[in-house]
Amino acid sequence: MDLITPSVGTMFWGGIVFIILLILLAKFAWKPMLNAVKEREQSIADSLELADKTKHEMQQLQAENEKLLKEARIERDSIIKEANEISKKLIAEARENAKKDANKILEDAQQAIINEKNQAMSEIKTHVAALSLEVAEKIIKGELSSNDKQKALASQLVEDINLN
Repeated sequence: MDLITPSVGTMFWGGIVFIILLILLAKFAWKPMLNAVKEREQSIADSLELADKTKHEMQQLQAENEKLLKEARIERDSIIKEANEISKKLIAEARENAKKDANKILEDAQQAIINEKNQAMSEIKTHVAALSLEVAEKIIKGELSSNDKQKALASQLVEDINLN
């Protein structure tokens, strides 16, 4: 049982060694260890603060990016809308110009047809008049080939004039 129950001398010397060790540790080891723990705690606190600050800045940047994206989308939509309106105007103008050109071409063609028709009618009238004169000349030559026929025609014309 000697092992279980210590003697008073052993306890006394053990206590003195413990107190000396405690004083030495307090003087030389605890302060540097506590300073190291405080520095570590401060660096962790600074890191957490920096992380929170960075997180807040990231949220602000993200909000600004979303705002810029919205503005860019709005600007893109307005540009597309404006481009559509311009293209519709250009198409309408092109159609109107094409209609005007087609109507002008049609009017010019109709005028050319009328001019050609009038010219053809004039030529036909000239030919008909020439043919009529030739036919009349041949008929008159045939009718007036003898004196008797000339006298009969003259008397018939006199009667027609008297009747009128």
